[in-house]
Amino acid sequence: MIISFLSWAWVISGILLILLVLLHSPKGDGMGGLASSGSSMFTSASSAESTLNRATWTCLIFFLTVAVILSAGWLK
Repeated sequence: MIISFLSWAWVISGILLILLVLLHSPKGDGMGGLASSGSSMFTSASSAESTLNRATWTCLIFFLTVAVILSAGWLK
């Protein structure tokens, strides 16, 4: 029962993690941006971006924790 619940939570958190990563705005111009002035590379994140970062990290930690619990076989 608990293994099936954690499996579904793991799948849902994986899908949510993919969506959260895709919602992030691009940070720079890639390798070509390294040679430019660089002032735009070190701007602070806005409030929405900061909240999105926090949600992404939280989802990532949950995803990895559930993955370790399920793969270790502690719930047999």
